Amino acid sequence: MNFIQTGIADLILIEPKVFGDSRGFFFESYNEKSFVAGGVNIKFVQDNQSRSSYGVIRGLHFQKSPFAQTKLVRVVSGRILDVGVDLRKESPTYGKHYSVELSAENKRQLLIPKGFAHGFSVLSETADVLYKCDEFYHKESEGGIIYNDPTLNIDWKVPADKAIVSEKDLMQPTFAAIKAELAV
Repeated sequence: MNFIQTGIADLILIEPKVFGDSRGFFFESYNEKSFVAGGVNIKFVQDNQSRSSYGVIRGLHFQKSPFAQTKLVRVVSGRILDVGVDLRKESPTYGKHYSVELSAENKRQLLIPKGFAHGFSVLSETADVLYKCDEFYHKESEGGIIYNDPTLNIDWKVPADKAIVSEKDLMQPTFAAIKAELAV
């Protein structure tokens, strides 16, 4: 596996070694020894899966400490734009985001560490997304940022008139409001 630094500390793009032939392909999506050798020593405790159609934007979501989650995100069918936003106040990249296309075809994964908000948009007709978490979901600790926050200025690669966003995600606060909340 290749562990690629993204320019934001601890946010890592992972490219597996894929073995293919006339029958199809095989790859390890997760191998604890390979991850530890790549500098990622995380115990995952929960796997989640979602299916969404074109134009769906999920996020930006996070869980507050002490229930913050590291996520390992991959796509098993379709294509998404995966986005991580650095919410770690002590980080030189605080408030910056990184986005990358993950797809069934490229088999890339994005490791989103604790202290980040996460979201994705669906770029294909449908997409099935799997992600591992190192903490269990804790409803009382969930937080979010409105997906179209002007300060973050994320290009979701979906025209505004085609975006499908849940009512809950439309009610999320701005990054400025989150900064104030996380300062407490």
